[in-house]
Parts: sequence; C-alpha cells; structure tokens
Amino acid sequence: MHELNQILNTTEFQSKETLKKQLMELGINAGDNIMVHSSLSSMGWIAGGAQAVVEAFLETVTETGTIVMPAQSTDNSDPAYWMLPPVPKEWHQPIRDHFPAYDPHLSPLREMGKIAECFHRLTQTVRSPHPAHSFIAWGANACEWMKDQPLEDSFGEGSPLGKMMKDDVKIVLIGTGFDSCTALHFAEFMQENRKTYPQGAAIMVNGNRVWQPYDCVEMDSDRFPEIIQDYDGTILEGKLGMAKTLVVEMQPLVEFGIEWLKTHPAVQE
Repeated sequence: MHELNQILNTTEFQSKETLKKQLMELGINAGDNIMVHSSLSSMGWIAGGAQAVVEAFLETVTETGTIVMPAQSTDNSDPAYWMLPPVPKEWHQPIRDHFPAYDPHLSPLREMGKIAECFHRLTQTVRSPHPAHSFIAWGANACEWMKDQPLEDSFGEGSPLGKMMKDDVKIVLIGTGFDSCTALHFAEFMQENRKTYPQGAAIMVNGNRVWQPYDCVEMDSDRFPEIIQDYDGTILEGKLGMAKTLVVEMQPLVEFGIEWLKTHPAVQE
C-alpha cells in the first residue's frame, strides 16, 4: 500500500532522466565532489527507485567527480548504550563476545536509507574502515578519502571528513534536515573541550575477531539546526524528485560550525 500511496501522491512521471535534469538545476555537474544524505520516500514514485537515483548521480557527476554517502553501522557498538531498542543487561557481554567483526562489504548500513544501501552494492564503491561511522564513496577521490579512519577520530582530521575539508565538496540533503548533516560532526571533533565516553566495537585485528574498546567523542546532531539558523552563507534550495533538496558548500559551513560551537558550548546537565 505504501508504494500505491507514493504513486497517487506523485504529480508527474519521474525517472533517471528527470532526476538528472533536476541535478543540473541544483548546480550539480560533472567533476563535482558531493556528499549525499537522502530519503527515498520523500522523492515520490520514481521508475527504478533507488537504482535510478544512484545512476542519476553517477551519470551527472561522472568518474571525474566523487560521490560520498554516510554508511554508518552504529549497531556495532557497546550495547550498554543502546536505547532504540535497548537489550537486557545480561545480554551485554554476550553481544560483545559474539557480534560479527566489521566487514566493509558485509556489514549492513543502519538507518542510512535505501539510496545509500543501493550505492553500497555498487561494485566500484569503496567503504572506509571504521566499524560504526564509515562512509562509502565512488569516483576520482574515493580510494584516497576512504583509506583511513582512526577508531577514536572517526569524524576528525584523520577521517574521510578531514580529507574532504581540504577539497571543494557540496553537501546535498534530499528530503532530510541539517540534523542529518554528518559533516558537522567534524566541527564537534575540532572542539578543544570535547568530551568522550567509553565505546567498543567488533573488529578484525591480525586476522582475529576482537572486541576493541575505544573512546568516542560525544556528539549532538540536534544542535546542527541551531548552527544553520545563524549561518549566513549560501544554501541553495530546489527539488530532487518531489523532495525538498538543499545544497551547501561543505568547507564554509563546517568552518562556521567550528566557531559557532566554540562560542555556544553545550549546556552541562
């Protein structure tokens, strides 16, 4: 019934070709570097669904550019902090003992959406090595940007975001708000007063599956819309499919976010 509702609520036929036209209207061109956050359901009915969306990006940006999407697998984390859903306390240690080690090809994406899941299946897609906070990328910079991601610096200077901050990258939000803007986590990691908490993940070390403890920076994406309210840079608004779509340059936004967080520290409870 969900697909029928999408068809009934879609005002005109949509396909890969109509999406490519809209991408050009949003200023996305061959050779661009883009980081995409998306909600397929917000786009209305599209012939080919997620595959059509992914192919529209590939054919628009081409191999001279780079497409990046968050590919987080946050269930590979310490179950003591799980809330949605929580698990019984007596399960915590068995989960740490038996959760499968992160595998860039096999580990599923958690709540990243159907477009990211489809993009992950693309043969040429490269996934970064972090067990919980990985990214996936395709194109000219994919291998270089994805090759490193330190366990305790998942969104910092040593991460894919750190490399992307040294280049021109456009953030594309399709039917999502800035609370989904992963790049702004870089601003949190750049704070001198950042706090950490103990985390853990199942990873492979020297060919053996281990549960690896590490310190994770506390993050709060609920504050990101507050940053946007004060941001005076350019945010282009348009449509992709039927979804409200926002395009913003990554460097100036994140640099603003770094300074904003310095002057607007989180209230300590």
